[in-house]
Amino acid sequence: MSDQRKSVTTDKWILDHRGTKNPVDPFKPYAWLVEKERQPSGKAEDTGTIFLTNMECPFHCLMCDLWKNTTDRPVPVGAIPAQIEWALEQMPQVKHLKLYNSGSFFDDRAIPVADYPKIASLLTGFETVIIESHPKFIDGSCLQFRNMLHSDLQVAIGLETVHPEILRKLNKHVTIDNFSDSVKFLTRNGIRSRAFILLRPPYLTEAEGIVWAQKSIDFAFSAGVECCIVIPVRAGNGAMDELMKSGDFHLPKIKSLESVLEYGINLNAGRVFADVWDLGLFSTCPDCLEQRINRINAMNLNQEIVFREKCSCETMEI
Repeated sequence: MSDQRKSVTTDKWILDHRGTKNPVDPFKPYAWLVEKERQPSGKAEDTGTIFLTNMECPFHCLMCDLWKNTTDRPVPVGAIPAQIEWALEQMPQVKHLKLYNSGSFFDDRAIPVADYPKIASLLTGFETVIIESHPKFIDGSCLQFRNMLHSDLQVAIGLETVHPEILRKLNKHVTIDNFSDSVKFLTRNGIRSRAFILLRPPYLTEAEGIVWAQKSIDFAFSAGVECCIVIPVRAGNGAMDELMKSGDFHLPKIKSLESVLEYGINLNAGRVFADVWDLGLFSTCPDCLEQRINRINAMNLNQEIVFREKCSCETMEI
């Protein structure tokens, strides 16, 4: 681990290094997409994601850049259903839908409880609905929403890392016990969960980043999650860029993402996916980038290890 352990990751420090937010419309999602995702059944099926526009999360995590597409105040009652309705009109028909909202679905300042019935009505016909939440918002409101649905509800939770010091520095205001308790609450109530795992958060070397991502996957599955998503940490939110300048953060390598994905799949404990957004950031070799991206996509969909051809860039590394 880096010898520099400056306790700079407070709310004020993080906010002071931000740029400006993007303009957003409270009655439209800021993005949507459709991609294939392997289901628990083993089938790879089209899955839609709607990126909802709502009030910023109250927790200012060090690595987060989702605040860029949020509002400063709660959106009006009716705005979230309008966003979902608009996106579904644009989107091809899918069986599974993710409602990601740059924070916690069960934060009433982000998603008004008064909108739950209309949202649930709009989701009629979907086999699976996946939302995201900070552990501190997983309570009775989760069950209230689940009871309105005719779909299988899943909740995505950011575990991030089980490294206690790094988790504290991420400013997430959560412990691994909070995470575990939330997963157990969901499991007791028949709700499946998935965990977001970070690959190489700040203050870790490349090798440490791999080891702690693997340990985090182990912990998440032992807590009871059904699925893990490994996310290579990026810069671009201001705070992370400052840590890059100081040498406290470095982008992980794409081959490290491959290694962690292989590890998770080999556990046979549940589905493990690698986040594939903008993977070119994590490679300095144009010769093998496309092959690596294709390999990661194939492993995501098939949950099987795909043979990897060695590239000359690996032999040149010291």
